[in-house]
Amino acid sequence: MKKCLNILEEAIYCVYVNVLMSVEVGRINPVKHIEKYETGQLFFHRIFGYRGVILFPWLARVYDRDVVVKAENAAGKDVKGKTHTYYQTLIDERDCPFIRAQTEAVTFLGNQDTSRSLYAIPGLDYVAQEDILPYTATEKQPLQHELFDKFLMYYPNKDPPFGAQETLRSWQKKNHPWLELSDVHKETTENVRVTVIPFYMGYRESQTNSVYWWRYCIRLENLGEQSVQLRERHWRIFSLSGTLETVRGRGVVGQEPVLSKKSPAFQYSSHVSLQAPSGHMWGTFRMEREDGHLFDCRIPPFSLESKPDDKFCLKNPQC
Repeated sequence: MKKCLNILEEAIYCVYVNVLMSVEVGRINPVKHIEKYETGQLFFHRIFGYRGVILFPWLARVYDRDVVVKAENAAGKDVKGKTHTYYQTLIDERDCPFIRAQTEAVTFLGNQDTSRSLYAIPGLDYVAQEDILPYTATEKQPLQHELFDKFLMYYPNKDPPFGAQETLRSWQKKNHPWLELSDVHKETTENVRVTVIPFYMGYRESQTNSVYWWRYCIRLENLGEQSVQLRERHWRIFSLSGTLETVRGRGVVGQEPVLSKKSPAFQYSSHVSLQAPSGHMWGTFRMEREDGHLFDCRIPPFSLESKPDDKFCLKNPQC
């Protein structure tokens, strides 16, 4: 695993620690709170600790229900979105085994040639501005990812010394509809914060109906002192067609993650389909504290919105 010293904001060395040895990987740079980071900036993830590199930014609307709850006389008020910067990033494949997140779960429906198929890109992530800890590498090969050399080129006189190649700009333009991050939803219950990011993927047509697909990314983060474990999930899924579906089950993606002081966060992705171009999702996670206390952690409601004239073929050889 990787560990950085507590005073990360200072110009210190950050050390990569594995079972056998500790090696120096770079020097921490000043954190930017408002100014955007550039393409090619190397960073450590503040929560998950992995090494990554920034590809390009997204401007998202963040709907934080905690802000509304804390506001005076907030009863009945709508949650207003505030613009916030996120980044499309690559994750160093050497760090993937140690990350409590699904690094293989960023899926999208590409538009290669004339076919539209389901793709999965390993080691692709979305990172908020405040989760970026920038650094300058001392390694000759600072990041290991199959797309690093395809997307970025080394410029010795540039800071950061890596810049976008035309392949990155073309890839971003071609896959923009599937990669675009637009809305982020947050809510905290008993010191457990849930963040949801939905992505529209496209739809499949058949002779009888159309099925619309979305991917959603969930992060759970323990902000308290006691460890807490996710035991159950309870979803309510409303479709514009008029249906309301209830989904219950143990854990998430086959796991019942423990959120502790040492490992406070867990992130995963899943998919949902509707026979309508839009809908809503909301629900709860049943959590258990180390003292046995059970409580329902709210999942903030979020919209599932489609985009016009976007199609894809999924598990249908006749498409």
